[in-house]
Parts: sequence; structure tokens; C-alpha cells
Amino acid sequence: MKMGSFFMRASSALKRYPSSSNLLLLCTLSFSGGGVVAYSESRSETEHPIVDAGVVPKKKVVVLGTGWAGTSFLKDLDASRYDVQVVSPRNYFAFTPLLPSVTCGTVEARSIVEPVRTLIKKSKGEIKYWEAECVKIDAANRKVFCNSNINNLVGRGEFSLDYDFLVLAVGSQVNTFNTPGVKENCHFLKDIEDAKRIRLSITDCFEKAVLPSLSEEERRSNLHFVVVGGGPTGVEFAAELHDYVQEDLRNLYPAVKDLVKITLIQSGDHILNTFDQRISTFAEQKFTRDGEVCSVPHGLIVWSTGISTIPVIKDFMEQVGQGKRRVLATDEWLRVKGCKDVYAIGDCCTIDQRKIMDDISAIFAAADKNNSGTLTIEEFQDVMDDILLRYPQVELFLKKKHLLDFTSLWLDSQGNERKEIDIEGFKQALSHADSQMKSLPATAQVAAQQGTYLARCLNRMDQCEENPEGPRRFRGTGRHKFLPFRYKHFGQFAPLGGEQAAAELPGDWVSMGHSTQWLWYSVYASKQVSWRTRVLVISDWTRRFIFGRDSSRV
Repeated sequence: MKMGSFFMRASSALKRYPSSSNLLLLCTLSFSGGGVVAYSESRSETEHPIVDAGVVPKKKVVVLGTGWAGTSFLKDLDASRYDVQVVSPRNYFAFTPLLPSVTCGTVEARSIVEPVRTLIKKSKGEIKYWEAECVKIDAANRKVFCNSNINNLVGRGEFSLDYDFLVLAVGSQVNTFNTPGVKENCHFLKDIEDAKRIRLSITDCFEKAVLPSLSEEERRSNLHFVVVGGGPTGVEFAAELHDYVQEDLRNLYPAVKDLVKITLIQSGDHILNTFDQRISTFAEQKFTRDGEVCSVPHGLIVWSTGISTIPVIKDFMEQVGQGKRRVLATDEWLRVKGCKDVYAIGDCCTIDQRKIMDDISAIFAAADKNNSGTLTIEEFQDVMDDILLRYPQVELFLKKKHLLDFTSLWLDSQGNERKEIDIEGFKQALSHADSQMKSLPATAQVAAQQGTYLARCLNRMDQCEENPEGPRRFRGTGRHKFLPFRYKHFGQFAPLGGEQAAAELPGDWVSMGHSTQWLWYSVYASKQVSWRTRVLVISDWTRRFIFGRDSSRV
């Protein structure tokens, strides 16, 4: 009773003296030798939290997706400058170039994934992550609507987020070209779950084929593996599967080792047609060409024929006036066309590079400072650097024509140098530059560079607002705030099986054979996002060399 009355008197005193907001009470009671320590922090009902009027609230950055583009953006973003929230249905980042290796057990699935929460813990500043899927983007009200895929627990899974800047890095889906039966009968190879399903299906095919109740025709059918698509993913999977069969499965299933067949189907004239012709020819020498068109009995089909836009992006494209396009378009600064403060990176978009001929008159007027109607070489050199920055196709055009600089364009049809050039001559000199415009490939390399570029732009937003670093605005005044995105190609690999690979590297350097395979090992190990995955991948490769691949159904 005494203790109860003490607390009542203390509570009454706090109400009479609201300035006494903190009370530290330490009581030791001798009830059976026990002790109680109580701490109470009380706030007056009339007291309100103090808000510093001089503190500017952080702008909200919402990132959709944790693939190559989204993860690269988050790794390089200075999160202390923004209120960053990430939404993705997958709480991990996957090193997708090694997915074909996962399908055959050369590398384990967990060896190439890194939890998103582990990655964002390393960032400078706080980043919030929500495991959910964006189902709608409201561009007019700057809001995204999301839904959790976890449906077996209590609580509502629907929520919405407001944004000041929205970064779309949601990736793409497999393009079936509306072919009947593809979704029902084919495997895709876009994510970890796809690779794990393919691995189980390969085991199913062999286990079913060795049953004593099957005829030889049925065994051949079950052991016929079909790969649709002769691009890098299809070729790499076919090569991995070939090695898996030759090095491991033929020893485990000797009764059917001669019945296995792998077919690669390609609609074009050549496989790996995005690579150098020498690589394409070398790869085709490892695959027997057969032009027969027929119904193909099969045990497993892997469909790898390209990508298409996912539904939420299609709906967003309708909102911003891009409904007639197949892919979401951005400008050279990765800003979505027709929508302010929304950026798109990775496979979900394409850069709509502006043609120089659309601005040729404005460029001529900017260079013609004295309004003489003609340009001298000196006048044109003043805007040359800005042209190369703003229109990268011009630089590609000069390289293709083996021209050292713009002065070579000043020559007339007879090869004589001109002192001045008029608007028509100027147009004629650059009329073929736009022919060098090319869409960037939907690769991890492009996505990662776009994410890094966009993070740099947001980190320097305030600095470049005062001191723009971009090229001159030929239509208008001043300069662009940032340099436009410029992709730098570091080369590409194509493992071809039998411990052989092909590589296309900068400088028109092509390498093929066993030594290139070891180069592939070193590059892919170095490109892992953490030391944990790097060690796991290398240990998986070592385990495979020593013990072979694991064919158990786990």
C-alpha cells in the first residue's frame, strides 16, 4: 500500500510540474530477496516534439527492382541525401550470367545470390526495403501501389508509397511471341527459380528414361533436350548441359548414355549473331547444323528467345503517352519521356537517342556567331566537343570512316578543303551520322553501368544545379545539367563447353579456346557482388573439378 501511494503521489507531482519530464526511479524491495528496477520517461500532454524549421526534409526516392540495374544504383547512391525505399518481390540479387551453370549443378543456386538487406546495410545512409511487387504506378499523383506476395500470414499486404524521384529497374519477361503452348510446356531461364526447376527436370528425364517399362523410342524422347534460341543464354545452357551429360550423367546412367540428344533451334542464319563472325563460326563448328523442320519429341524444352515488357510497365506507358511503343523510352539522361522525375534503367527500357539531323539547323545557328550564313572551321570547332557529347553517333561515324576529326568533313566532293561551309554543306557533311545509331543490348553490363550513372547524377544533383556539367543546349540557352549516359563496352563471353569459351573484347580482339575459359573463370569470379559469393562460386568450381556435379534431387 505504501509503495502504491508513492507512485500516486509521484504521478500527481508530474502533472503539477510538466517541465519535469524525466523521472528516474530506482527501488530495491526486499520481497523474497528479489529486486525491481524501473525507469520511466514521461512527456507532458501539452508538450510537442521540437521541429527544426531550418532542416529541409529529404526527398523520397523509390526504387522498383533489385536486379543488376537496381542493385548497382543502390550500391553507388549516397543514401544519406535521400529517403530511399526499395520495392522488389525478390529479396536477393542474383548473378544471372551464371544461371546456365546452376541448371546443371556446376554452381549451386545460393552461391550466386546475395540478400538485398545485406547489400543495403553497406550503404551510406539508411535504405528501407519492402518485399512486395509493384502492381500500379500513378504518375499523375507520384505514387506507386504495391502488394506483398506473402499471403499466408495475417495483416494486409497492400500499401502505397509517395515519391519525389522514381527509379524503374523492374527488368523484363520472356518473349513468347504469342506462340501457342510455350508457357504451358517450356522452361524459361530468367531467374534462380527457373534454373532450379530446369535442374530438377533434367534429373526427371534421366530417372524416367531408365525405368524398365519404357521402350527405346520413349527413352529417346525423354532424353531429347531442346533449346529454342541461339543467343548467349541458349548456347551457354546447351554447352553446360552437354558437359553435364558427358562428364557426369553418362557414368551414372550407362544404360541410356547413347540415347541423349541436344537440339539448338535458331530462327536466324547463325547462332551468337550478336558476336563477332569469327566467334559465331567457331560456335557453329561445335554444333552440327540441321535444317530439318518437323515435329520434335522431347523430354525438356528451354525457351530463350528474347524479352518483352512486363504488364505494370505497359500500363505506365499508356499513362505517359508511350502506349504505341513496344519498350519504355528514355532520353540520354535515362529520364522517362513524357514523365517528370521518373527514371528507367536496365531491361525495362531503351534509350531513344536523339538524331543530329533533327537539330542540325539549331547547331548551325549556335556555331554561326556572326550570323553570316556560313561557318568557318574555327567556328565549328567551338561546338565540336558539345556535339560529340550530345550525339555519340557522330563519333562512331567518324571512327567508321577512319576520319581523325571534323576537319575531314570540310572537304568538298573533289577532296579540296573549304574555308567556309553553308547550311546545306553542313547538312550533307553530317547526313550519314545518324546511321550509326544502335540500341543497347539488354545485358547485365549495360544495366549495371546505367545504375551507376544514375546514382552519380542523384549524388551530384545540387552541385550540377549550380554548375552544369553537360553539353550545350542547342535548342535553348545554357547547358544540360549532367553529361548524358555513355555505355562503355568491356567485352562479352560465351562458354561453349568442353572447357572452351569465346571472348569478344574491346579493340576488335577475339579469343577462343581453353585459355579463354580460364579468363572467363577469373572475370566472373571478380565480378561477384561480395566476397561471400566469390568464395562460394570458386569453391563450387573446385568441387566440380574434384568430385563432379551433384545429380541428387534436393
